[in-house]
Amino acid sequence: MRRAVLAGPGRFEIEDVPLPVAAPDEVLVRVAASGVCSSELAGFAGDAGDYPRHIGHEVSGTVAEVGAQVTAFAPGDPVGCWVTSHGFADYVAVKAAYCFPAGGVPSDEALAEPLACAVNAVEETDVRLGDDVVLIGAGFMGNLVQSLVALRGPRHLIVADTRPDALARATALGATRVVDVRSESLADVVAAETGGRGADITFEATGSQAALDVVGETTRMSGKVVLVGFHQGAARRINLAHWNWMAFGIVNAHYRDVDTIMRGMSVGMRLLTAGRLSLAPLVSHRFPLERIGEAFETARAKPEGFVKAVVTM
Repeated sequence: MRRAVLAGPGRFEIEDVPLPVAAPDEVLVRVAASGVCSSELAGFAGDAGDYPRHIGHEVSGTVAEVGAQVTAFAPGDPVGCWVTSHGFADYVAVKAAYCFPAGGVPSDEALAEPLACAVNAVEETDVRLGDDVVLIGAGFMGNLVQSLVALRGPRHLIVADTRPDALARATALGATRVVDVRSESLADVVAAETGGRGADITFEATGSQAALDVVGETTRMSGKVVLVGFHQGAARRINLAHWNWMAFGIVNAHYRDVDTIMRGMSVGMRLLTAGRLSLAPLVSHRFPLERIGEAFETARAKPEGFVKAVVTM
């Protein structure tokens, strides 16, 4: 079978390797699609880790074989699953506990792992009915968070970005107000929309210093600041004296506990298969395995209209 390996900065190679063997508690999944995660872009750029690296963890596909102890799945079942590596391949062996039914969801939209990240961010934050919510960043993760927050019934859902196409998408997803921060002050808009009170919750979903600079200006006293963005590269700074004075509750929406990840995947896939959530407008670019390098270049460049790249098998 084929498997992509990141051989060096900006350079993938396609290996020919034997089919993996499922352990008793695993299933063998024939991969349909594997998402390109922003957390993998640093390695692609040469900014992190050693090489070669077998990356890829956002997998969807069809069960091909089941281990002797597995009773929850049968061959032919569509699933979304989380693997810790080797996800850009024709087949992966994965613990059955890390797989969730995908029902009739298109295989390249059944991305359970990033859904889990967004679900856990919203649930840990405990968005409540009537809350005023600000979301900085209308990329893929920002869009997922926005869609989930909307299910919680906020009063205002204000979305900020620098890209007109991203703001148009946020509007289509139900934002009550969008802000192009190149031409408007987000803090001024939030003050006007909330009667000067500020947002109950501000989600930061860019991974940038610029977003951290503004979250303290948009969030009310004792409100919550939620770090969804994946912060890589240079060390970040915050105005801790101000954050301390404002008594912000800080939610780090990055989870390493497996039970928490599984809970988020379960909830996300239930919403997806029930039609309460859709990734159809968010999976914007698809590339065959042979063009995986192009998929990563596109994810890094983010051309107009880009939201999410997946590699299809």
